[in-house]
Amino acid sequence: MKTRCDKLLKKLAEKNIDAAVITSAVNRRYYSGFTGSNGVVILSAAGRVLLTDFRYTIQAGIQCAGICEVRQVDRGITAQHVEVVLNEFGAKRVAFEDAAMTMAEYSGYGKLPFEFVPSSDVICGCRVVKDANEIALMQKAQNCADAGFADLIKKIKPGMTEIELRNELDYLLRKHGADENSFDTIVGSGPNGALCHAYPGQRKLENGDLVVIDFGARVGGYCSDMTRTIAIGEPCDELKKIYGIVLEAQLKALGILRPNMVASELDRCARDYITEKGYGECFGHGLGHGFGLEIHENPYANSRSNELLVPGSTITVEPGIYIEGLGGVRIEDCCVLTEDGFINLCRTPKELIVI
Repeated sequence: MKTRCDKLLKKLAEKNIDAAVITSAVNRRYYSGFTGSNGVVILSAAGRVLLTDFRYTIQAGIQCAGICEVRQVDRGITAQHVEVVLNEFGAKRVAFEDAAMTMAEYSGYGKLPFEFVPSSDVICGCRVVKDANEIALMQKAQNCADAGFADLIKKIKPGMTEIELRNELDYLLRKHGADENSFDTIVGSGPNGALCHAYPGQRKLENGDLVVIDFGARVGGYCSDMTRTIAIGEPCDELKKIYGIVLEAQLKALGILRPNMVASELDRCARDYITEKGYGECFGHGLGHGFGLEIHENPYANSRSNELLVPGSTITVEPGIYIEGLGGVRIEDCCVLTEDGFINLCRTPKELIVI
C-alpha cells in the first residue's frame, strides 16, 4: 500500500499538486487497505491520514497499520475535518476524485482555502497495472468461477428457471471459495439471450435454447469475469452458426492479444470478422474492459479506444451476437497482459456444451 501511495504522490508532484483527498470506497481500499463504508484518505509527502468514525476505528487500525494514521471524527466526515489535515500538511493544490464526488460534497470542499484539482484520471490510473498479489487474487477468483460453472453444468436441466439457475450458480461460487459475486449474475435463455445484460426471470429453460450465462467471483476484493453460452438440447442451425462465429471471433482476438497494442485494434479484429460473416449490426458493445477491484476498469477495448494494453493491465475478450426474437451468444475470458504475452485466467472450455 505504501508503494501505491508513493507512486500516486510522485505523479501528483509532477503536476505541482501537494496532496490528494480520496473519497471513493474503491480507491480508499486501494491506497490504504481500509474496507469500511465511511472514510476519507488524505495523502501528501508530509503524511498519510485516514479519517473515519467510531464504528471503524479498530478495523481501520488493523487494516491501515503502517500505511495511514487513523483519526476518529464524527460520523459525518465534513470538509472542515479534511481542512484541518490539509493545513497540517501545508497543502495548497489538492487532487480530488472529480468522477466520484457528488455536487453536494464538492460544494463543501469548494469553500475551503485550497485549489482543488480534478484528478480522477491520475488517482484511478495508478490501478491499471496490477502487481503479483493482485493477479494472484484475480486468479483465485476465476478459479472459483471455473469450479462453480463446472458443477453447475451437472445440475442444469430443461424446466429449470433462469432464477433457479442463477441462484444455484451463486451458491456454487461461494461453495468454491468466493467472498461474493463480482456483479449480479446474468442469465438469458432462448430469446432472452438477445438481451446483452439479461436479468434472470421465471422463464423456464426449453429444448433448443441457447443460454447466455455471464458471471464472476470476488476474492480479497478482486474480480473475475467470464461468459459461457450453453445449449439445452440441440439448437437450430442459425444458433449453431452464430455460436461458431462468436467463438472464432474470440479466438482470433486472443490470437493477436499482446502487450502494448492499442485496444481498438483488439476490438477491430473480432468486429471485422463478425461483420464479414454478416452479423456486424448484431454486435453492438465493445469487445472488452479491464477488471480488478471493480468489474469495469480501464482500459476499455472498443472501436474508439486509443489506450495501450500495457503489461500488468487486464482485459476481457467478449464478442457477441444478439438477434431479437431468436437469442444470443457471448463468450468471454478475462486476461492479464504480461511482458511478452498474456495470461488467460479462464480455464473453462469454450466448445458448445449441449445439456
